[in-house]
Amino acid sequence: MGKNLRIARLTKKGKMLCIPMDHGISLGPVKGLDVIYDTIQQIAEGGASAILTHKGIIKGLRSHPGAGLIMHLSASTDIGPSPNRKMIISGVEEAIRLGADAVSVHINIGCKDEPEMLQDLGLVADECDSWGMPLVAMMYPRGENIKNPYDPEIVAHVARIGAEAGADIVKTVYTGSSETFSKVVRGCPVPVVIAGGPKVSSDRDVLLMAKGALAAGAMGVTFGRNVFQHPNPCGITRALSKLVFDGVEVEEALQAVNE
Repeated sequence: MGKNLRIARLTKKGKMLCIPMDHGISLGPVKGLDVIYDTIQQIAEGGASAILTHKGIIKGLRSHPGAGLIMHLSASTDIGPSPNRKMIISGVEEAIRLGADAVSVHINIGCKDEPEMLQDLGLVADECDSWGMPLVAMMYPRGENIKNPYDPEIVAHVARIGAEAGADIVKTVYTGSSETFSKVVRGCPVPVVIAGGPKVSSDRDVLLMAKGALAAGAMGVTFGRNVFQHPNPCGITRALSKLVFDGVEVEEALQAVNE
């Protein structure tokens, strides 16, 4: 029951539009994250159903942002010796103390540190069950054994691992088309949301990716850099909100960017 209530705070109409802003540890204060509290306000005004970030940022909030809060529990840095090895740096109890509605962990499947991260995922899932806290597992095909991280068979396997290990929602990469991604959704017994990936060149491409994922049966999207690094974070969030929650077509959603 507790998980269902908390998931309801992260979604609208059964769909999720989450903006992850956990990149500050891995990338530093990049554009959009250098003024993170202003960006959070813009994204909330645009209609995001959830915001994902680390504990230190949540501690600095002076008021509720107006969207559900997901606290990220794992991290690594791009300047360290093992960027793919995500370490647990927070706990579920701390997330509850800080008022978060869910927690998330990042797992890279296919790298040499996969076994330790899988163990972390299973243990965090158990802790979440004890507290009635939803767990979002960010499941990425990434590492020495991954030749094509967008291979639908690989992505479907990686997503399934997250569900099997106890996640309530699985976030993974989009395979490029609704036809191929539908296999990922079909093979995962918990709701799936897609990652936005690197910054793309056009708003249309962002919206087309979201539309394709939803057509494949995804629960929603979790777009980070394509939103918080956008010249108008509120506008692109508003466009995604119309597309995800209201089901409008891409061209109509595009008009909302500069409304």
